[in-house]
Formats: sequence, structure tokens, C-alpha cells
Amino acid sequence: MVIRDHGHDGAEQGGRNMEAVTFGVLGPVTAERDGDPLDLRGPRHRALLARLLLARRRVVPVARLVEDLWDVPPARAVGTVRTFVGDLRRALEPERPRRAPARLLVTEGPGYALRAAPDAVDAWRFEEAVALAERLPADRAPARLDAALGEWRGPAYAEFGGEGWARGERAR
Repeated sequence: MVIRDHGHDGAEQGGRNMEAVTFGVLGPVTAERDGDPLDLRGPRHRALLARLLLARRRVVPVARLVEDLWDVPPARAVGTVRTFVGDLRRALEPERPRRAPARLLVTEGPGYALRAAPDAVDAWRFEEAVALAERLPADRAPARLDAALGEWRGPAYAEFGGEGWARGERAR
């Protein structure tokens, strides 16, 4: 599925279309643009991305991110989270001018939110497909459920299975 990201007002960004970023959490955490994997840097960068995806577009306060990313936070943990956010923003929106506001990983109030489109996350597509299958006639539901199961690449939030912040979502 190709999704076009036209910004908030529907206008093309920078005079041309940008392929939207899609995310995977039904297996190892991934981010792709037009089928090409994005460089998410290290494990804590992926953990930050996973934690923001888990929040489902809601703001996660920086203090909560620090708690979730480290058992014993380093002295400059808040600054490190900000650095990780900057790195992720560059990976997610590489053509965004330096001082332009981010459209995808946004700063809001005391924290950050990842404003992924409803169909940009494999887990969200899976849930929507299952909900749709419940409303379909019995003879059409199995095909929809088979397609939904195709979203899975392994255990949800695979590399973060032991993290407290991921346990509830993995179990669900």
C-alpha cells in the first residue's frame, strides 16, 4: 500500500510528493519509506521509536521516556532523549529544513508524540482488519483474517519483550 504524505493542509511538501513512513512493531521494530528501511541508529533509538508508537499518537512526557529507556538513567538522560529525538527526526523526515517544525515526531507540551497515519503502523492495520472481519459475512471473514495475519513478522515489539512498557501491549 502506498500512502502519500501531503502535510497538514494537503499541499505537496517542497514541491513534490514524499512517500510516507510506515512502521512495523509486529516483529522487530522497523521504519521504512517506499519499502526502504530507515537507519534508526542504535537500540535505544529503536526503543524510543517503539515507545512512541505504543502511545498511539499521544504525548509521552520526557520524564516517562527517561524512566522507560533506562533502569538507571545517566546524568544527562533528558539531553540524551532530545538527541535521540533529533536523530529520529532526521531519519523520518530527512528533507525537512533544519528549523521547520516536525510533522511526524512532534514536540508537544512536556514530551513527544509520533503522529503516524492510522494505516502507517502494522499493528494498527492488523487491528482494523480484525475489526472489519468481525463485521463481514462469515464466508468472507477468513480471507480478511488471513490477510491480517500476514502483517506479523514475529512477536510484537520483539526486541523489547522484557521491557515493562511493552509487556501489556505484547500480551494484548
